[in-house]
Amino acid sequence: MAQTTKTNPNLVGLIDQLRLVARTNDAPVWRTVADRLSGPGRHWAELNLHHLDRHAPDGATVVVPGKVLATGALTKKLTVGAYAYSGKAKERIEKAGGKALTLAQLSADHPKGSKLLLLG
Repeated sequence: MAQTTKTNPNLVGLIDQLRLVARTNDAPVWRTVADRLSGPGRHWAELNLHHLDRHAPDGATVVVPGKVLATGALTKKLTVGAYAYSGKAKERIEKAGGKALTLAQLSADHPKGSKLLLLG
């Protein structure tokens, strides 16, 4: 099977940015996220809110290398960084008192990658 390249310039830029942050700050979590995003989209994580609620402690910062979906309830205040969100998922995260950030924003806020929980 022939290898395909990513054609979305925003995604390519994000992958390059994450690799740069990983390299300059010696943060393997960002390299892992960039590698997952550079793979096929069908292998990206798709997590529902009930997964976040079950696996992340209250007040945690969670990285999702894919999309967050709105199924289930979120009862914890979480900071979530993901490539994409469904509209309802973003609303419910913010309603629970958390933040829904892009991966670019989260990598700028946490360049060292410490105290991050990688799910997916």
